[in-house]
Amino acid sequence: MWCADFGDREEVRRIVILGRGGAGKSTLAVRLGTVLDLPVVELDAHFWGPDLVPVAKAEWAAVQRELVGAPAWILDGDLGSYDVLEVRLRAADTVLLLDFPLWRCAWRALRRSRETWPFWHWLLTYRRRGLPLIHAALAAHAAHADVRVLRSPRAVTRFLAAVRSP
Repeated sequence: MWCADFGDREEVRRIVILGRGGAGKSTLAVRLGTVLDLPVVELDAHFWGPDLVPVAKAEWAAVQRELVGAPAWILDGDLGSYDVLEVRLRAADTVLLLDFPLWRCAWRALRRSRETWPFWHWLLTYRRRGLPLIHAALAAHAAHADVRVLRSPRAVTRFLAAVRSP
């Protein structure tokens, strides 16, 4: 991947996309995967079992270790307090954090109309509880990675316009 904003970086092959529910992580992952010809892995599909029961943390860490063993990927997902984020942050060369306003994410989530109370609680407390944990995890496990914070759909559009295949 090359983006004018990335400067002289080598090819980017392992991208983690994080952000509040409704921010557009999956949409960005699919669009970026198409542009860069990288496989997209939606973490929700690997994490949530029947009746939205999460995988146990130890098992989830093992699943992530297997996923990050691939040579190239885009991992889309932010599982809040359930997550074992350090596994994929250590393996990533790029992290995209979608830090959109609550109102925008809530509106998008309302349009999906399939969300549960735990999701809404996570959505409403994300900036106060979740984001500080992500920043701490980034500092501890992703100092080697190129971290980009995109704060609006317009920033995402500009980012995608600047990204092109080598």
